Amino acid sequence: MTNASDSIATLEEDFAALSVRDRLLLLLEFSDNLPDLPSRYADHPDLLERVEECQSPVYLFVEVESPERVNLFFSAPPEAPTTRGFAGVLHEALDGHSVAEILAVDEDFPNRLGLSEAVSPLRLSGMRAILRRIKRQIREKIA
Repeated sequence: MTNASDSIATLEEDFAALSVRDRLLLLLEFSDNLPDLPSRYADHPDLLERVEECQSPVYLFVEVESPERVNLFFSAPPEAPTTRGFAGVLHEALDGHSVAEILAVDEDFPNRLGLSEAVSPLRLSGMRAILRRIKRQIREKIA
């Protein structure tokens, strides 16, 4: 498995290679590929944290299996494909990586995907908020 910084670099390259319209289409592909919640969370939505900064309802839960493995779980409605796409990008980039790798991710990662021409600043702010909450949950769980 590649490390988180390699995964992020690959995503940044993938997005940068596309036109603005195609970047948005790629984001929507990530929306379609966001894994469903496992039943332990789907049956207990109270365990998930809402990301209030997002315009659409997005919820997350972080499991720290070990210092070497963090699992990310997201819930975002299909009728919110941009927000769901952001969750999908973060899942693709960070799920299964180590605590140290995820905590080292640059807070500006969402801006480096080149989506500022395709989505509103408020939506990009929401993606940064998702990343901040992931890091905060990790810090709380390892404390």
